[in-house]
Amino acid sequence: MPVHWQEIFKKLESGEIRSATKENGKWVPNIEVKESILEAFSEGELSLMEACYIDKHNLTPRVFEPADEVRIVPFGSTVRRGTYVSRGVIIMPPSYINIGAFVDKGTLVDSHVLIGSCAQVGKNVHLAAGVKLGGVLEPVGLSPVVIEDNCFVGAGSIIVEGVHVYKNSVIAPGVVLSRSVPVYDAVHQRLLKKGEPIPENSVVIPGSRNLKNENDFTRAHGLKLSCAIIIKYRDEKSDASLVLEEALR
Repeated sequence: MPVHWQEIFKKLESGEIRSATKENGKWVPNIEVKESILEAFSEGELSLMEACYIDKHNLTPRVFEPADEVRIVPFGSTVRRGTYVSRGVIIMPPSYINIGAFVDKGTLVDSHVLIGSCAQVGKNVHLAAGVKLGGVLEPVGLSPVVIEDNCFVGAGSIIVEGVHVYKNSVIAPGVVLSRSVPVYDAVHQRLLKKGEPIPENSVVIPGSRNLKNENDFTRAHGLKLSCAIIIKYRDEKSDASLVLEEALR
C-alpha cells in the first residue's frame, strides 16, 4: 500500500527523505515523493486563509518555532508544507520556498529569492537578492535544480530546467543557466554537454556569442545570443566574493 502524502510531508520536513538524492555522482528525483505531492494537490480543496488568501486547504505554510533555529525575518516570506529548512538557515523577506524543496544548514536566502518545487540547496550556500531557482513537479522523472554546498549565486541569477551546480562554485550576478543556454569552459576550452553539471569550483559569468546564421542585418545591429562562461576555477579555500571580483574585472 502506497504511503500517504501526509506521511511523506512529515518526512520531507524532518529531512528524513528528499525529493532528489545524489546516487553514483548523479542527482536523481525521488518519484514517490513527487507523486505524493501531486496527490496532495489533487486531494486539496480551495479554502480561505487569513483575509484574502485562497489556496488548497492541506497546503498551508509551514510553522516554525524558535527551537527550530531557523531565522525568518518579517515580513512577507513563505515556506510551504513539505519542505526541509535546516537549522541556521536565514530567510530574508520577501522570499518563497516551494513544496518539496530542501535547504541545508547555514544557507542564506536573501530578499526576493524563489526556491522552486523540489529544488535542492546545500550547506552554506548564499542565494543573493533576486535569485530564481526553478521548480519541477511534472513529469515526475525530471531532476530538479540542485545547488551544492558552499556555492555563491549572485543577484538576479536564474537557474532552471534541472541544472545542477556542483559544490564551491561561484555564479556571477545576472547569469542564466538552463538546458538551452550553452556553457563554455574557457579554462579547458570546451563546450559543456547539454545537461552536464556545472563542475566543482567553477566561476561562471554571463557572456554572449555570435548567431549561427549571421547575415547583414544581424551583423549591422550587433545581435548576439546569451551564454555562460566558466572564466576560472577557484581554490576551495579562496573567498568567493574576491574570486568573483577578480573574474569580473
